[in-house]
Amino acid sequence: MSVEGQRVAVIGGGTMGVGIAYVAALAGYGVHVAEPDEARAAAMLRTIEETLDGAVARGKLAAEAKFTALARVSRVALIEEMPEGLDVVVESVPERLELKRDVLARAAARSPTLLATNTSALSINMLAESVADRGAFIGLHFFNPVWSLKLLEIVVGSATSAETLAAARAFGAAIGKETITVRDVPGFATSRLDFSAALEAMRMLEDGVASAEDIDRAAVLAYRHPVGPLRLSDIVGLDVRLEVARTLEAAHGPRFAPPAILATMVAEGRLGAKSGRGFFDWPNA
Repeated sequence: MSVEGQRVAVIGGGTMGVGIAYVAALAGYGVHVAEPDEARAAAMLRTIEETLDGAVARGKLAAEAKFTALARVSRVALIEEMPEGLDVVVESVPERLELKRDVLARAAARSPTLLATNTSALSINMLAESVADRGAFIGLHFFNPVWSLKLLEIVVGSATSAETLAAARAFGAAIGKETITVRDVPGFATSRLDFSAALEAMRMLEDGVASAEDIDRAAVLAYRHPVGPLRLSDIVGLDVRLEVARTLEAAHGPRFAPPAILATMVAEGRLGAKSGRGFFDWPNA
């Protein structure tokens, strides 16, 4: 589908926001990124450029297309500086309910056609309470790295309109994603599958079943996972894992209770790749 003239905004310039902005710009959307932190905004633009450079070096992208995509991305400091009436707005801030509610209420005031939250576990219906037009609100769960992983999980709230679902599917197709549609159940489909493996791997490590390296090797070699559950947890962030595990435990009971090792590591500041140390060492963090 042609997206010429269509405009997207991404709220939050962190790991996921960078990826969403990248794929939207590459697809042809004009992209506004709302990020108040100057250092994070600079890092976001640098990451987008470096990722485009990598695509050019691998022959996946023409050199001129890099500059065209870069020119489509602009940064604003505040949500209130985003244009009104955007085609799609995707909120991608940390997984804290009150923070997301505040951000979504401010985004809704800009009257986008489609307003989405990028969340892996928070209730779409609960988040929708801060949005005036709940029919135009939906969940879009992206996966990291956004530019590599093809899946987009669309989460439909009780008030989400059929038109909004169709628009979300069209947006997913335009940015090169395969979509699945799920209803608003805590953990949706993908997070419940993912956490079942990740939390069990942590318990195995606690029990001394095997080393972190060998637990991950088992998942990669026996089941052809691209990366093991412990290394993936480091990449996602152990603090994020802990927050989501607690959310799933509250909804589904003790099978999703976070292992003691996870809570201890987060308390010690061992958050995974972003802190330089988690289940593995990340010297270049």
